[in-house]
Amino acid sequence: MIGFEVAFVFGSVAIFFALISPELGLDVFHFLPFRIYGIMSNFTLMAVPLFIFMGLVLEKSKMAEDLLVSMSRLFGSLRGGLAISVVLVGAILAASTGIVSASVVMMSVIALPLMLKHGYSPSLSSGTIAASGTLGQIIPPSIVLIILGDVMSVSVGDLFKGAVLPGLLLVSLYIVYILIYAYIKKDVAPAIKVEPQGILRTLNSILPPLLLIFIVLGSIFAGIASPTESAAFGVLGAVILSIYKQSFSFEMIRYSSMATLKLSGMIFMILIGATAFSLVFNELGGSDIILEFFSNDIADPWIFIAFAMLIIFILGFFIDFIEISFIVVPIMVPILDELGIDPIWFAILIAMNLQASFLTPPFGLSLFFLKGAAKDMVTTMQIYKGIIPFILLQILALGLVMLFPDLVFAFL
Repeated sequence: MIGFEVAFVFGSVAIFFALISPELGLDVFHFLPFRIYGIMSNFTLMAVPLFIFMGLVLEKSKMAEDLLVSMSRLFGSLRGGLAISVVLVGAILAASTGIVSASVVMMSVIALPLMLKHGYSPSLSSGTIAASGTLGQIIPPSIVLIILGDVMSVSVGDLFKGAVLPGLLLVSLYIVYILIYAYIKKDVAPAIKVEPQGILRTLNSILPPLLLIFIVLGSIFAGIASPTESAAFGVLGAVILSIYKQSFSFEMIRYSSMATLKLSGMIFMILIGATAFSLVFNELGGSDIILEFFSNDIADPWIFIAFAMLIIFILGFFIDFIEISFIVVPIMVPILDELGIDPIWFAILIAMNLQASFLTPPFGLSLFFLKGAAKDMVTTMQIYKGIIPFILLQILALGLVMLFPDLVFAFL
């Protein structure tokens, strides 16, 4: 909260408690290099920088911009149509890139001025953009699902399959809410007159990202490639699409490479700090105490699930999804085995819960991305008002997936 980098906080807290614990000392860190080497040579985690790179290439290739303009022309004449087009574009971007920051910033720059110009409510506009941008957290190929798959030792491919219907459920809830809200309050999302657009031009905007989604997710679901291998296919596909769109340049590749390096470095630095933290935490018996508390004192799977979801939701107000994935989730994994909870279903619940962390103030990253890109077009209070209904919809979707686990297992 006072501004220290979280990776170094985790590492320094681990060192401090190792030093003050007479039974540990710094000898406990003899194992740390082996764990770090394990992270470095982890084939699953290689997908993280690849998907980040793919998303950045797509952002720079103007493909997302063309997609948004085409969608707004398709749905604009419907009341609430612009907002629906933003949700659909958010879902397509989520399935082709998975990068929240790129999606939110791009839609803030392109869609927000368009929505405000046509008389849309600033709250509804900003809430729709922020919520749609976070769909990359649950719709595959999601970076958080890759991280959870590694942390929980479950198949990332199975997590991707399990997340399809929950992701579509969330998109459907967003669209239904927008339609109902626009119908009840006529002035918040008026229908607009749009110029007709040729079928060929529309297809030219929509087909490339859909083709990329088919290559990436289709290869995983068909069992042809692992998520890491399909991420490599995705990078190649994104570069080919940028050539097709005539937006390819070596400057774009340089920008995408440097931004990927920075983002990946941040993620893996947090992972190393979290590894040091969990090493000391486990050596001090923390995980044993938690396991005993839930398996002996409570021993009810539903109470544990409710408690875990509440803890993750509250932590999401203050810390990033990466820290939650690397610190809190490993503590919960042994309890799943003890209580007989399916880890894939539980991982999807966590991913849906973590999605809300992008929207919950004061540290919701989507809110910062939106405000930074929108500047003075909307106020912070209008953004906060706009995201509240979408947070409630995310909680509703989470509850539905908890009550109906078949939503996760339908494609498994």
